This record gives sequence, C-alpha cells and structure tokens, in this order.
Amino acid sequence: MSARLDWDAATYDRVADPQEAWAREIIARMDLRGDELVLDAGCGSGRVTRLLLDELPQGRLVAVDGSPGMVARAQAALGLTADSGQARDERVVAVECQDLLELSLPEPVDAIFSCAVFHHIHDHDRLFARLRAALRPGGRLVAQCGGEGNIDDFRVLAQEIAGRPPYAEYLGDMPLPWHYAGPSASEERLRAAGFDPVRCWTEPKPTRPVQARPFAQSVLLNYHIKRLQELAEPERAAELTERLTDEVLAAAGEPLELHYVRLNIEATAAGL
Repeated sequence: MSARLDWDAATYDRVADPQEAWAREIIARMDLRGDELVLDAGCGSGRVTRLLLDELPQGRLVAVDGSPGMVARAQAALGLTADSGQARDERVVAVECQDLLELSLPEPVDAIFSCAVFHHIHDHDRLFARLRAALRPGGRLVAQCGGEGNIDDFRVLAQEIAGRPPYAEYLGDMPLPWHYAGPSASEERLRAAGFDPVRCWTEPKPTRPVQARPFAQSVLLNYHIKRLQELAEPERAAELTERLTDEVLAAAGEPLELHYVRLNIEATAAGL
C-alpha cells in the first residue's frame, strides 16, 4: 500500500472480499512449485498473504507494506510475536514496513506477488526498477492493480462532490492519489527496468461490495477522509466524513456497483 496513507487496517481486512477474489486469481497464475522465496509487495492486512503462504509448504515468504497499521495487522495475522518480532511459522522470514520505491531485501527472491497496490504509486519507473532489483534473474513478477479507466464513474462523482462546499475548503485542491496505467505503457516501463518477457493486459471486474459504507470509507474515499482528518478539527472532520460518505453513496445509487478495471502484469527478470 501507499506509504503516504496509514490505512484503517481492521476495516479493510473485514471488507476486502473483492481483493481476496482477485488475489486468488493472481496466485493461480504464479504456478508456484511450493519451495520458492516469495515477496508479497504491499501485503495489506495479511489476509491475502496467508493465502500465498498456503502455496509455499516448503518455501519462504517476505511481506512488506508502506502502512504501519497494515503491517501491524499483517504481523498479527501471520503469527509474529510482539516481544521478539519472530514468526512462529519458520516460512515467514519478515513482515516489514517499507516503501516499495525504496524496497531493500537481504537476498533476492524467486517471485513477487502484488494485488491492488501499484496504482497507489505514481512513479512506476522507479517501482519496477526496485522490484527488478529484488528478483533473482529469471524470477517472476505476477501482479494486478487498478488499470486505465478504473472506477472512472465513481471517482469523477466523488471528486465533483468533494469540490463543493463544505468539503471544498479541505478537498478542493486535493491531488489525485492514484495512477491507473495502461498495458502498453506498463510493458515499456517493465522492459526498461530489466524485465523480459513481459505481458500486461486489462480486464473489467464489476463489483458490488457487500458492505457498501465501510468499503467506501476504507477503500474508495480513504484519501479524502485522511485529508479531512489532517486539515479539519477532529469533530469537524468526523462530521464531514459522514456527510461526504452519505452524499457520495446517495449519488452513486443502490446497490453500489463499481466498474473496476484491473491491470494484470506478468514479467520475468532478465539476465539468465
């Protein structure tokens, strides 16, 4: 996840059914033997990381995330003890707070998995370079994130409402926090970073969250809410958070349907 936002890990963990479904598809495409050293790049709450660990009966796992709250939740999910920081499961090498743009690992990994993370990072050139540096030659990057056109209708609606009073005072000049890239540009960046062969493609993933309100607040409007918390007095921020959520969900209609577009990435580290 983005290093610029400390996520509400408990709520995210509770509502992330769509992300788990996408992650299962990514893991299936990795075609793991089960003895690899794998990096979960942006592990979130650890909910998906546990699925990845199930595929590594003789392997090892490293997990990193830029959100301290997410890392704490993932450490608990993966059985790291608070006193020593060591995992009860010897397959879990480390669960650490790291910005992916500054990623540093003690040894190269055989594969990198990532789900719903890369669109929170604007500098994909540096991102892919750091991921390539973390892979052994011949190692694979298999990932999925938001792609070009992702939830465009919801995002436009939310930005329009956020630009009106009483939110505009705090949100009117908020820069867009996401980077939804297309397949061709992503393939070019991957090759420039030292991956070959590469394959990227997008696919629609229409989604209806079961718990629309907590999903909206923890996944869709989280950057807006964080900015309100940073700029407004606590009581005012809490009031505006609920009002903004109400207005956006009312305008989006019921049931909440999100037109997700996922960018799939498969790339091999060149150098063999």
